[in-house]
Amino acid sequence: MADGVPCKFWLLMNFEIITRDTACRIPLVVHVPHSSTIIPPDIRQAWCLDDHELQRELLCMTDWYTDRLFDGVVELGGTLFVNRVSRLAVDPERFPDDSQEVMATKGMGAVYTHTADGRALRHPVSPEERTRLLDTYFHPYAKAFADVVARILDRHGRCVILDGHSFSSAPLPYELDQRNDRPKICLGTDDVHTPESLVRSIQALCAAQGLRVEQNRPFAGTYVPLRYWRTDPRVRSVMMEIRRDLYMDEQTGVETPGLLRMRELILSVMQQMETV
Repeated sequence: MADGVPCKFWLLMNFEIITRDTACRIPLVVHVPHSSTIIPPDIRQAWCLDDHELQRELLCMTDWYTDRLFDGVVELGGTLFVNRVSRLAVDPERFPDDSQEVMATKGMGAVYTHTADGRALRHPVSPEERTRLLDTYFHPYAKAFADVVARILDRHGRCVILDGHSFSSAPLPYELDQRNDRPKICLGTDDVHTPESLVRSIQALCAAQGLRVEQNRPFAGTYVPLRYWRTDPRVRSVMMEIRRDLYMDEQTGVETPGLLRMRELILSVMQQMETV
């Protein structure tokens, strides 16, 4: 690997790990689980939606451009972990057990069964098919991410996760929070894994840009691998969600000049996180 050239040192069909330093020079890993629009053919053929309906669903459910908004971590010497399959196929950020996953009540557990407006997304999923989907897409992803965290802990004694997302400017029908007065930035936290000092530093950076921030609204929580969740406080995590109208046209999916501004803000956030 040439000095300073990003190295994609793990590439499978469903995720990609990108870094300039496989030795994890800084203890920061950015998680981008919902930026892809790729649907594997075997999954697509089991769905109820026609192509037009699918494109409409992808437009509202994809965290557009978050793989670019958050890729500055590679410049800093950290690690970027990106899901390369649409969340509509299998969502690696949900709990694999629907009884633990609040969004399963909306048909949006690890294996989605319904659309954003409550229509059937796919034909009924048998227990065997659900197991196959989790074994193919969910469990390898979760293990690989946990292994990245393990390498960082071994080197630095701590690991900081930035969970990168976006959200629509108006509530979608499936969302639990239906209030219209949405902040421009949402920070999701965990009682064990999110230091208050980290939240305050991100809030200050956003406020300096005139961006209203709310905590755990409209979405709550942040990603921590189940291997470490609620058991290892050396793993720190915060979710950062950017309101989509700040950087794209939500009706067409086309990026706007705001994308560069948001990327620079996120880069500043990541520089702060290095020291947490």
